[in-house]
Amino acid sequence: MLIVHSPQCLAYNAPGHPERPDRVASTVASLRRNPAHTWLEAVPCADDDLLRVHDQAHLDAVRTGDYVDADTPRHDNIDAIARLAAGSAIQAAQHAVRGQRAFSVMRPPGHHAGRNAVMGFCYYNNIAVAVAHMLHHDRHLHRVAILDFDCHHGNGTEDIFFGDDRVLFCSLHQSPCYPGTGQATRKNCVNYPLPPGTGPSEFLQSLDVAMDRIAGFGPDLLAISAGFDSYKRDPITDMNLEIGTFCNIGKRVARLTGWGHTTGALPSFAVLEGGYADDLAACVSAFVQGWDDA
Repeated sequence: MLIVHSPQCLAYNAPGHPERPDRVASTVASLRRNPAHTWLEAVPCADDDLLRVHDQAHLDAVRTGDYVDADTPRHDNIDAIARLAAGSAIQAAQHAVRGQRAFSVMRPPGHHAGRNAVMGFCYYNNIAVAVAHMLHHDRHLHRVAILDFDCHHGNGTEDIFFGDDRVLFCSLHQSPCYPGTGQATRKNCVNYPLPPGTGPSEFLQSLDVAMDRIAGFGPDLLAISAGFDSYKRDPITDMNLEIGTFCNIGKRVARLTGWGHTTGALPSFAVLEGGYADDLAACVSAFVQGWDDA
């Protein structure tokens, strides 16, 4: 597994905020214990990459701090750090199409950021930036599927790609829950709202349905918004997944990405989204083990 990371993403903090530096620092420390992983230093994305999914006013707002969202604090230099997270997602996608499973382990997360709004701890939509970059630059890519298994609906990603026939967006998420979207499937955006308390068996059944939908789409690339806040001890959600459930999610991703392509595998990459429990590192490591070893 290729892990894309930069310690610069740890350089901001808001006291008491659940999206804290140690969640990623501990995850990186856990992943580094596996000598089979290779590591790549993240580099920032360019304006052109951001402007494929956000408007100029949004870039200006992140740069200047001229925005209002109670969950998404202003921080010194957050524009540079958020560009680094989006650039890391692009690097993961680029290495995926070269035949490596790749995981961007960065903060801030991204899937709530819409075309012109910060939201829910997210400044730029990392996975959307990466998918748009690949569709623009790689002439061999025609269809990309996005699987989002964060406990919160990826409303920003849906907003950005809604109606784009090149992209299939599938989201499994708790409902009711923040941000209150994702109640129904709309065009190319397929939603699987799950009630609070959903356990491993029910979650994996829904995931299997989503995987079948993705396989039927016939993508050239699979992008994964990997959120771990459906874990039973997460402090801001009410789902009931076990650490081992994330290993089973990884195994299902591995099975899906081995089907049907002349190269023998569907390129895939993941981008870290949410997950705020003290056991985040164990959840991420379990997912990577299942994805990498299946």
